[in-house]
Amino acid sequence: MPDWPAAIVAGLVAGAVAMVIDLLWTTLMLGGNPWQTSHQVAAMLMGPELLQGPTHQFQLGIVATALLIHYGLGVLFGCLIAFIVTGFHYEGDLPMLEIIGGLSGIALYFINFYGFVRLFPWVAEMRSGAYLVEHLVFGMTAAMVYWKLARSGSVATS
Repeated sequence: MPDWPAAIVAGLVAGAVAMVIDLLWTTLMLGGNPWQTSHQVAAMLMGPELLQGPTHQFQLGIVATALLIHYGLGVLFGCLIAFIVTGFHYEGDLPMLEIIGGLSGIALYFINFYGFVRLFPWVAEMRSGAYLVEHLVFGMTAAMVYWKLARSGSVATS
């Protein structure tokens, strides 16, 4: 069985890394506003009418909702990666862990931007190489952090 506390932390850390990549890419490389992604993510729970208003402003409720969704999914996918890693007994093989993490991140990209588009059509506009790389890094980060925490027992269990 996976070390669930380590898997949860791995998902949170990988989610934070992905968020930083998104913010840097959106603001520095594209010259866009940093709040648009928050509006798009929050609209998954709050409804698509959220996207009809201004998406360039910071709004606490919208950002908080987006963070809950983002980190909730990060934890879910971090646990899934840990389950795959332990299921195939790759806990001690760092290169294979990174391959599994990277492939999981790429699969996650296709699930998010091609599978969920039926439920949330506005995510189709987010399909890009940048988001593919972001998901690749998410998966690799989740696998590496899980490997490190599960091996060292650094996460305290209750």
